[in-house]
Amino acid sequence: MKAIEIITIPVTDQQKAKEFYSKLGFELIVEAPAHEGQMWVQMALPGQSVSIALLKFNAIICETGNIEQEINELSAKGITAGKIDDTPWGRFAWVKDPDGNSVCLHQK
Repeated sequence: MKAIEIITIPVTDQQKAKEFYSKLGFELIVEAPAHEGQMWVQMALPGQSVSIALLKFNAIICETGNIEQEINELSAKGITAGKIDDTPWGRFAWVKDPDGNSVCLHQK
C-alpha cells in the first residue's frame, strides 16, 4: 500500500455533515451519486492529499499500484481480501480487520 487516500466517516445526514465539515475548513471535492441510492460526498482540507468521505459506513481507503500483488502479499500473511471490483473510478478490494473495520485497497 502506498498511502491512505480517503477515510470514510459514517454520518446519518450527509448535508448536515457537509455543512459542519465546511465550517471546519474542508472543501467539497466530489458530490455524486453512488451505489444503493447513496451520494458520494468527499471533502478535504485545502492542499491535502488525504480526504474524507461522508457515507453510511466507516473505512480506510488505501492506494496501491498493483492490487493483485497486494492481495497476494496479504494472503501470504493470512489476510483475506474480497473479490476485486472493477469500476470507472478504479479497482477495489475490501479487507476486514479483527473487529470488522474495513480497509479498502484502491488501484487507480
